[in-house]
Amino acid sequence: MNTSRKISIQEKIAYALGDGAANIAWRGVATFLFIFYTDVFGIAPATVGLLMLVARSSDGISDVLMGIAGDRTNTRYGKFRPWILFTAIPLAVILSLLFTAPNLSNTGKIIYAYTTYILFTLIYTANNIPYGALMAVMTGDDKERTSIGSYRMVGAFAGGMLVQGALLFLVAHFGNINPRITVEELASEKYHVIVSSESDVENVNIKTKDGIAQFAWDTKQVKENTPSQSISFSIEANKEYSFIATGESNLSQDKIIVIDQKSGYSNSIYLMSGFLAIFMIITFLNTKERVQPPKEQRNNLWKDLKDLIHNKPWLVLLTIGLLFSIYNSIKQGIVVIYFTHYLHNQLLAASFMVALMFASIAGAMITAPLSKKIGKKNLFIQALIFSGITNAAIFFCGPNDTTAIFTLGIVSEFAAAIFPTLFFAMLGDAADYSEFKNGRRATGLIYSAGSFATKFGGGIAGAIIGFILAAFHYNGQDQVAIQNAIPGIKMLMSWVPAIIAILGALFMTIYPLNQNKMNEITTVLGQRRLVEQNKKVNI
Repeated sequence: MNTSRKISIQEKIAYALGDGAANIAWRGVATFLFIFYTDVFGIAPATVGLLMLVARSSDGISDVLMGIAGDRTNTRYGKFRPWILFTAIPLAVILSLLFTAPNLSNTGKIIYAYTTYILFTLIYTANNIPYGALMAVMTGDDKERTSIGSYRMVGAFAGGMLVQGALLFLVAHFGNINPRITVEELASEKYHVIVSSESDVENVNIKTKDGIAQFAWDTKQVKENTPSQSISFSIEANKEYSFIATGESNLSQDKIIVIDQKSGYSNSIYLMSGFLAIFMIITFLNTKERVQPPKEQRNNLWKDLKDLIHNKPWLVLLTIGLLFSIYNSIKQGIVVIYFTHYLHNQLLAASFMVALMFASIAGAMITAPLSKKIGKKNLFIQALIFSGITNAAIFFCGPNDTTAIFTLGIVSEFAAAIFPTLFFAMLGDAADYSEFKNGRRATGLIYSAGSFATKFGGGIAGAIIGFILAAFHYNGQDQVAIQNAIPGIKMLMSWVPAIIAILGALFMTIYPLNQNKMNEITTVLGQRRLVEQNKKVNI
């Protein structure tokens, strides 16, 4: 079999659909599960935080074990494709169960959440590690692998955009309870809103369709009255619930929505899970494994681990993966706080993130032709420096410089999208390097460790955000404290992640696999595989 053959666009798209499916799960959970647990399922925030910490603490072990298992899988479908097929439906089912809220006691809810969340992380690992490793064995051509990586990242960003952009609209559609709503104007941009329903609804959310108005309970009903863009509560049949809405002119009942969050979230995720399973099955059916370990290679875990520790390209990539994950996660983690408290426009953050998604898709698409022209190593270094410096310039933007903030953010994100696209392709190069140097190949193990680095980087980024905000005494419920923390918020949005990017660029200079070296490795491995094929024919 010609392992360096060109891969068809159809196969690349089929592979990309797999990461689109994975991001329906991953971004759906990362963006919406916390609020579902606290606001819909009724679990205390501290308990949710502990749950997620406990479940993620085992990621490193499960990732490596899955990589080892993938390398030792031998079926007529290959080593990695079977895992994609066999986990497609279980992953869809467990994602659906995550967003299902059964009627349980408080202890029962916690047990249910722990069980489903831990199962989700395990099944996701069993699906995603083999999926990542599959790219390295679809072709022996490192340039083709970069092209496949570009398609993969487009699929990933498209899947993320699908779930982040559509889910709340689906929640509103599936959760519509058709309530009775009356609106009485009290003063300019101030209204008295009364809501009732013909049936009991355990958990609903009231807000305006455009999300501008602030709601507060009528002061006659409750003492605590902090205005918010949405309020969650439970409805008893035919009982009236009274609110004061402010901050929006010409408010009428058709602009107000009351959503049953429980059925809204559950039915929306059920629909998304169906697409997830279909996309994964398409990936399995339309991809092929062409690169196999050397025929004489025997399973030897100790040897695989020893080769990994002495694999310099992989060690550099492990650190680079950690650094670019920290960089991207800081930028993503501070956006809503920055737009809410510095620009005083929280809704604008949603538009900003969608704009960054489009920039990410464009960056992923341009990666392959750029890497062919200047090489993966040089492109990685230049992208890190360019993205970091551009992002640092946001520090000089004032709260009214919306156009400049959007422009700098989009340009920075365009370059930042190159990092993961190159990273996963270069892990395949590291697998080639191991085979070239040692005559052994452990593709799954190499990809599993790289996956752990990117996940762990997200945790470090969260700690950095927390420590810096704490140093500036940030308190999201205290306006004075928020204003005093503005310098820290601006730092996190601009030059703090930029420092991480520059460190990554400096570290990348010691990466040993330039394009000339990869050309040599690809040629030598191609000759070895041709010899093995000829031996099979002669036998």
